[in-house]
Amino acid sequence: MTLRLSKIVMCLCLAAFAFLVAFGNITDYGSNFAFVQHVLSMDTTFPGNALMYRSITNPALWTAGYWLIILGEALTCLLYLAAAWALWQARKASGQDFNDAKKFAVIAATMGFLIWYLGFMVVGGEWFAMWQSSIWNGQQKAFMFYMTMLTVLIFVIQPDGDLRER
Repeated sequence: MTLRLSKIVMCLCLAAFAFLVAFGNITDYGSNFAFVQHVLSMDTTFPGNALMYRSITNPALWTAGYWLIILGEALTCLLYLAAAWALWQARKASGQDFNDAKKFAVIAATMGFLIWYLGFMVVGGEWFAMWQSSIWNGQQKAFMFYMTMLTVLIFVIQPDGDLRER
C-alpha cells in the first residue's frame, strides 16, 4: 500500500506543479507574456544569425502561442488530477486493476512532455533559437520539469502486484 500511496501523492504533486505554473502565467501575465514575445521574436538571439526568418513579430500570434502554453499546462494539471483520482479509487483493488488505472498518469506525463519538451526544447529552443539568448532561455527549467515528470512516470508504471493481507 505504501508504494501505491506514494504513486498517488507524486501525481498530486505534479498536478499542483502544473496548476501553479498555469496560475502564475495567468496572474503574472505580463512578465510571462514578455518571455513568449522575446522567444518568438528572437530579438535576443545572436546578432545577424541566419535563423531570423523564423521569427514571429505579430502580437496576436504571441498571444495565441502563450494561451496554447497555458492551456497545455492547465490540461497537464487536470490529467494529473485524473491520474491521482483513478489511482486512489483503485488503491485497494487487485494489482491488475491498479496497473490499469495508471493510464491517466501516462497521458498526463505525455501532455507535460509535449509542453516542456516539444514546446520549450524543440520549438522554443531549436526552432526559435532560444538557446542563443542569455536573457530569455527557459531550456534548463523545462528540462528539469519534463525530467521530473518522466522520472515519476517510470516509478508509477512499475507493475504493482496484489496487496498482501496482514
